[in-house]
Amino acid sequence: MLSEYELRERISSIGETQKITGAMYLIASSELHRAKDAFDSTAPYFKLLRTEIKRIFRSLGDVESRYMYPADGSRLSDGRYGILLITADKGLAGRYNMNAIGEAERAMKEHPDSRLYVVGSYGRKYFMAKNIPFVENFEFSAQSPTLHRARKIAAILLHDFIGGEIDKIFVIYSHCRNDAVIDVVNDRILPFHRGQFSDGTEPPESFKFFPSEKEVLESVAPSYVCGFIYSALTDSFLSEQRSRMSAMETADKSARDMLAELDFECNRLRQSEITREITEISAAARYQKQKKAEKTV
Repeated sequence: MLSEYELRERISSIGETQKITGAMYLIASSELHRAKDAFDSTAPYFKLLRTEIKRIFRSLGDVESRYMYPADGSRLSDGRYGILLITADKGLAGRYNMNAIGEAERAMKEHPDSRLYVVGSYGRKYFMAKNIPFVENFEFSAQSPTLHRARKIAAILLHDFIGGEIDKIFVIYSHCRNDAVIDVVNDRILPFHRGQFSDGTEPPESFKFFPSEKEVLESVAPSYVCGFIYSALTDSFLSEQRSRMSAMETADKSARDMLAELDFECNRLRQSEITREITEISAAARYQKQKKAEKTV
């Protein structure tokens, strides 16, 4: 059993830790608002871009492009995967990092020859410790996503895609569905498949492509990839802050419960000590009274 001094020391230590978790909660809350503003400003652009590409694809003929599967749907399961995994730069965010990493490991188990690109220091350190190969010179921070960073990431992935080092590009990231639920998403962004954008109806209007359908697609596809990656980065950053707030809130609750239990134990020991002292004083008083009575007799 711990002494009162040891209990006081533990209470002080937990109190200091609680101050840190409280500060981290406030920081994550501030970052969350900033990330939400960035995501809300990104979503309409990406939605509009996807809508326009959908309209274009519904008007395309049997155009051949490196960015599209053949019209007959072949090669859907062939080729080497390029997997872009988005993690955080640090931990203390609950299961945020490990859920995304777990999905990446599952995908790599199914496709052992996959080429792995990792955003975020946490993911890179994890795979380095596990001796799992990944593209080591692909070093991008997960903090404060920018469109410039998304363009650089997209340029590297497209370079490897066009150069034949990878045949498909998948993005694994965290999607903040609401305040309580965060999902891990594994989306293919290249090559395009007609069914990915078609809704089964005839195009509402015909388009004239200049200089050609293929060249329009060649121009639009990189913008789509960049927009998708930027949206995934901002969504993941938003999910990270939400997860960290939840983790710090849980840690704060656990600290309060531990402090209440330790305070109770400390008070119990204190009360026990007081009771013991009162008992000793009472016993001494009775002894003195009895001794005085014997002398009187």
